[in-house]
Amino acid sequence: MMFIKKILLTLAYLTFTFCAFSQQTQTIRGRISDAQSHSPVESATVSIAGTGKTVQTDNQGNFTFTEVSLGRLELLVTSVGYAPQTIKELLLESSKELVLEIALTPSLTNLNEISVKAASPNLSGALTSLNTITMEQVQRFPATFLDPARLAFSFAGVANTNDQANGMAIRGNSPNGMQWRLEGVEIVNPNHLSNAGTFGDRATQTGGGTNILSAQLLGSMNFLTGAFPAEYGNALSGIMDMRFRKGNNKKYEHTVQAGLVGVDIASEGPLNRQKGSSYLINYRYSFTGLLGLMGIDFGGESITFQDLSLKLNFPTKRLGEISVFAMGGNSSNIFKSDPDATTWESEKDLQNITFKSKMGVAGISQSKNLNKNWNLKNVLVMSGLDNSRFSTGLKPTAEFDSTIKTRISYSGIINGKLNRSTSLKAGLFLTRQYDQLSYDKMNASFDYSSVVIQPFVSLSKSFNDKLSLNVGLHNLNYTYNNTSTLEPRASVGYQLTSSQNINLAYGLHSQTPAASVLYLAKDIKPIKSQHYVLQYKIDFKDASFLKTELYYQGISNVPDPVNPISSAPQLSYYSTLNDIEVVSFARPFIFVNEGKGRNFGIELTYQKYLSKGFFALINTTLYKAQFLAFDDKYYETRFSGNHIVNLTLGKEWARTKSRILGINGRVVWLGGFRDYNIDLAKSEQNQTTSFDYTRPLTVKNPDYFRPDLRVYFKRSRTKFSRTLSVDLQNVAGYKNVAFSYYDTYQKKVITKYQMGLVPMLNYRIEF
Repeated sequence: MMFIKKILLTLAYLTFTFCAFSQQTQTIRGRISDAQSHSPVESATVSIAGTGKTVQTDNQGNFTFTEVSLGRLELLVTSVGYAPQTIKELLLESSKELVLEIALTPSLTNLNEISVKAASPNLSGALTSLNTITMEQVQRFPATFLDPARLAFSFAGVANTNDQANGMAIRGNSPNGMQWRLEGVEIVNPNHLSNAGTFGDRATQTGGGTNILSAQLLGSMNFLTGAFPAEYGNALSGIMDMRFRKGNNKKYEHTVQAGLVGVDIASEGPLNRQKGSSYLINYRYSFTGLLGLMGIDFGGESITFQDLSLKLNFPTKRLGEISVFAMGGNSSNIFKSDPDATTWESEKDLQNITFKSKMGVAGISQSKNLNKNWNLKNVLVMSGLDNSRFSTGLKPTAEFDSTIKTRISYSGIINGKLNRSTSLKAGLFLTRQYDQLSYDKMNASFDYSSVVIQPFVSLSKSFNDKLSLNVGLHNLNYTYNNTSTLEPRASVGYQLTSSQNINLAYGLHSQTPAASVLYLAKDIKPIKSQHYVLQYKIDFKDASFLKTELYYQGISNVPDPVNPISSAPQLSYYSTLNDIEVVSFARPFIFVNEGKGRNFGIELTYQKYLSKGFFALINTTLYKAQFLAFDDKYYETRFSGNHIVNLTLGKEWARTKSRILGINGRVVWLGGFRDYNIDLAKSEQNQTTSFDYTRPLTVKNPDYFRPDLRVYFKRSRTKFSRTLSVDLQNVAGYKNVAFSYYDTYQKKVITKYQMGLVPMLNYRIEF
C-alpha cells in the first residue's frame, strides 16, 4: 500500500507541475502606426489567431494582451483604410514580454482577403528584390552564428565568398558593391576580423568574421538586392539596413548567452516608466579570447574580439522620439611562428603576423510627427574603423599595411500623405568621409577627404487596390572630383488576383570609387549600374508564397587599366569587378572609367513561414556575371558561379506550451567561383603569387556543397526561459576549395580549402 501511495503522490505532483507550466502566461503589447506618416493608428483591431483574443488600439496606437499562453503565435491586424496584416513567426516565452512595432500600409478599400503576410515590416517601400530579417530568424536558422549577414546566405541570389567570413556576392557582384546601414544611414564596415578568409590575409570593405552588432539588439531589418527605391544611394549590389529594437520601457529583462562565438550579456528596461524612456545594452567577448586568457594555445594563432552596443530611447512631447545609439568593438588575429623550423610546412610558418581592427559608431536620431499625415526624421551618425596588418619573419623585408576610414553623416527625411492615395518621401543625406591607406611594401601611402551629398524624392500613388506606382529621383554629388549623377527610380505593382501580383522595378545606381582606386587615378568617377527587375508572386493560404524574379544589371564607368594592349599588355583581362581586398590598390598602373559589365539571371523562391511547427525556405538562382575586356568580348567574372541552390527546412515539436524541441537543416550548392591562372615563373621570380592577367579567368573552382544542421531545445520556467542549441556547420565535412596560391616555402602552387565541420554549442538564459 505504501508503494502505491508513493506512486499516486508522485503522479499528483507531476500533474500539478505540468498544470503549473501549462498555465504560464506572458504579456504582448505594441504600437500600430501608419507606414508613411508614422502617426498612430487608432481603433485598429488586433487579434491573436486561433485564440479568440481581440483588442483595439488606443488614441496613441497602443495595444496590450495580458495573460497570453506561451508558445508560437501570430497576430492579425485590421483597420479601416489599411491593408490587413498578418505578423508571422512570433514566439512568446515566460522570460520576456513581446513588444512589437507594426506599420500598416494604407489601402483605398478594405478587402479582407488581401492580407499582407510577413515576419517583419517592409521599411524600404521596395516592391521587388526585398528580404526581411528578424532577430528570431537569426536565432533559429542553422549556422548563422547569430549574424544577420550569414542568414542572408539563405536567400536567392546571395553567395558566400568564404566560410570564415560573411562577405556577400549578390547576383554575381563583388562584395565591394554592397552597403551597410545603421538606423537608415550608411556606415563603415561593421564586422570583426575583416581579413577573415581572404586570399592575401588583408581587410575587405564589407565583410568579416562576425557582425559587431549582436543579434540580441536587432530589430526588424531589410535586405535589398537590386533596384533600390530613391532613398538608397551609393551602392551597386545590395543594402543591409540594420535597425536597433527598443528596450522594454515597463519591465527589466536580461539575457546571458555563451557559445563558440562568444559570451553575451544583455540588459534592457525602463529609464523612466512614466515618460516611457528605456535602455538596451549588450556586451560580448569572444570565446576563443577567453580560452586564450586561460593559456590555451591554438597552434600559435590567437583570435579575439569584444564589442559593446547600446540604445537609449526618450519619447518627448515637444521634440518627438529621441534615440541615442552606439556600437563598437575591437578584434585581433595574431599568428606566431614556431621557433622549431622542423615543424614548418608552408610560408605562413615563417612569419609572425599581427592583424588588428577597431570599429565604432555613435549617433542620435529624432522622429517627430508634425501632424497626423506627416513625419520628420533627423539622424546624425559618426562611424570609423582602423585596420592594420604587420608581418615579420624570414622574408627579405617586413610588411605593414593599414586602412583608416571615418564617416560623419546626417540624414533628414520628411515622409507623409498628400491625400488618401498619394504619399511623398523626400530628404537629404550629407556625408563627410576621410580615407587613409598605406602599404610600405610598395612605398605607397594615400589619404583624402570628400563630401557626398545625396538629395532624393519619391512619390507613391495607388490608383486602386490593384495598381500602384512609385517614381523617384536620387542625386549623388561627389565633391572629390566634382561629379554629379541623376538617378531615376521607378516601380509599378499590379494585383492580378487576391493572391497574385506582378511587380516591375527600375533604377540607375552609382557608387563612389574606393580609396584604392583613387590612389591610382584621382579623376575616377563613380561606377554606374542600371537595374531591371520583373517579379511574379503568388500567396498561398498555408502562410507560404512562391516568388520568381528576372533581373538584368548593366554596369558602366568601371575603373579598368588604361589601354592595356599598348601600355600594359600584362593586364589585358584585368577588371576591378573581380576585386575583394582593400590593399589591392598597390598596382603600378593607371585607371580610367572605360570598363563595363553585366549581370543577369532568374531567381525562384518558395518560402513557408513557421506555422504548425514547420517552416521552409527553398530557392534556386541561375545567373551569369560578366565583364567587357579590351577585345570587346564579355568574359565571366570571379563571382560568376552560374547557379545557387538553397534548401532550408525546419520542424518544431511543442510537447507543452513551455517546451519546444526544434531541428533545422540547410543545404547549399553553389557553382564554383573563378580565378586567374597563377604564373609559376613570375611567382618564383617575385617570391609572391603572381597572376596571369593576359588571359581571362580560366580557373573555375569545383562546385561548393555544404550541409548545416541545428538542434535546439527551449524551456520556459516561471521566472526565466532557457535555450540549449547545437549548430553543425558543414556537418558532412566537405572539403570546398577556397583559393590557390604560390607557396614560397614549398615552391609550388597550393590549394587552400575552406572550413570543415564547425560545431557550436550555445546556451542562452533569459530572465
